[in-house]
Amino acid sequence: MLVAGVDEAGRGPVIGPMTICIVVMDEADEPAFRKAGIKDSKLLSPSERKRLYSHVEKHCKEHHCIHITAKELNELMDAYSLNEIEAMKAAELIGKLKRKVARIYIDSPDTVAKRFEERIRNYVKIPEGTAIHSEHKADVKYAACGAASIIAKVQRDEVIEKIKQEWGHDFGSGYPSDPRTIDFLKSNIDRPEVAKYIRKKWETVERLKHEKGQKKLGEF
Repeated sequence: MLVAGVDEAGRGPVIGPMTICIVVMDEADEPAFRKAGIKDSKLLSPSERKRLYSHVEKHCKEHHCIHITAKELNELMDAYSLNEIEAMKAAELIGKLKRKVARIYIDSPDTVAKRFEERIRNYVKIPEGTAIHSEHKADVKYAACGAASIIAKVQRDEVIEKIKQEWGHDFGSGYPSDPRTIDFLKSNIDRPEVAKYIRKKWETVERLKHEKGQKKLGEF
């Protein structure tokens, strides 16, 4: 029986894309995935994630990723919440599946897990015979979601490294909690080549722009 897992990486950073992934696997392979070390990517080191990325690619039945750029997030968040955007993209991934799956496990960002499932159903017709389970900590509970979190995290990290190379500067993780990220933004937030990768709807960016005494973010 085939099952799928959906998870994201990069929901919280102020720099770069949010990446969402779906992985399809045979449920009978779950013990082997667990034995290999498949679990929530946040519980793994970068080297472990890269090793397990290859394992997932080799042994899953199919996988697909969507990178939602900072620019797209900025545009979409004029009309939608982040949860709604993530639901849209999860629905898009479900629509990409080539195989019929019995269940789709989704790691819910919504405080009410069932509500996130309902959001997804608004954007895609779920095939008859396919069940959706939207749960908190699904990336810990289900191997398919853990595998999706690994693929999403590794792919997003690769994008972040390319941005660092483009800028010629290591700005850290890109999260608002990272001092290196904040220090970089304080000095570079008004540069056009930097601005295209910045999530301008984030409170952190609004605050930094205000502190610099510059125009409102929507004007740059």
